[in-house]
Amino acid sequence: MRGRDGCYGVITRVAAPIEAYDAVHARFLAQQTDTAVDSLLVHIGCPDGDGFQVIEVWKSKEKFDQFNREVVAPMVAEAAEGAVPAAPRIEEFEVRGLVLPGGPVAF
Repeated sequence: MRGRDGCYGVITRVAAPIEAYDAVHARFLAQQTDTAVDSLLVHIGCPDGDGFQVIEVWKSKEKFDQFNREVVAPMVAEAAEGAVPAAPRIEEFEVRGLVLPGGPVAF
């Protein structure tokens, strides 16, 4: 769902231990020479009742889809080592207000 400013907000819920998120996130950081992700404004990973969730705001749904197809899906497949992970539940949300202070990726 696009917000008034054209941003795309999404919550991805995954029924897997938070350690699965940690492994993919660490793999991403290790493989990237630049931690900036084109068009990603906010990314937060956190545990949730039955697994973990990722909350993101992107400049566009197209960039979200492209990044997930080209970067996330291959890393998840590699981390799963042949196991078939459960499909995530994706919930879009309307971005109504977003404040972005300047600064590098903290962790």
